[in-house]
Amino acid sequence: MLARAFPSFLAALIGGGILWHATDGARAFTSETARRLDVARSPRPVPGVILEDMSGQRVPLLPQAGEVVLVEFIYTVCGDICQIAATDFAEVRGRLQAQDVKARLISVSFDPQRDTPEQMAIYGDAHEADGAVWTVARPEESDLDGLLELFDVTVIPDEWGGYQHNAAIHVIDGSGRFSAVFDTDAVEAVAAHLQEGQP
Repeated sequence: MLARAFPSFLAALIGGGILWHATDGARAFTSETARRLDVARSPRPVPGVILEDMSGQRVPLLPQAGEVVLVEFIYTVCGDICQIAATDFAEVRGRLQAQDVKARLISVSFDPQRDTPEQMAIYGDAHEADGAVWTVARPEESDLDGLLELFDVTVIPDEWGGYQHNAAIHVIDGSGRFSAVFDTDAVEAVAAHLQEGQP
């Protein structure tokens, strides 16, 4: 009886070990959770990319003078997820301003050919992005793929000329590292995270 049960027990033990390893100690059952754990454990340096914002000005992606930068990736004619994420981003902005947290918010377009400064300004106006605390900006074409890879943003063209993509709030800390990821509606968690990092 024991001899017959031992192979099953051994198989279960090995399978459990594989599952434990594959899910990062049973903490990551999705690729998104795994991404967030990886970023939190090993923050990624962000290159000194310069963006063009909705007023046609050149703005740095990296934090300036001790601020933190929050980044979301969008395209301005997105009719669903980007609009919801923008509403969440506006709420985050309001919460951080109320707490006097030094942060800058950037909605980065992954459709820089169509998202001209004029088009980005329309999107910004619709969501009350003021161009100072929160702006909409686009990277150079040559920088786009590297940014999407760094932040693990998946962008898939759809059959209607738009895109399917994941959405999140990405934190670039004061040291210029991509160090945390939050759901777009995790307003309290984002505020708490940034408040902890304040001197």
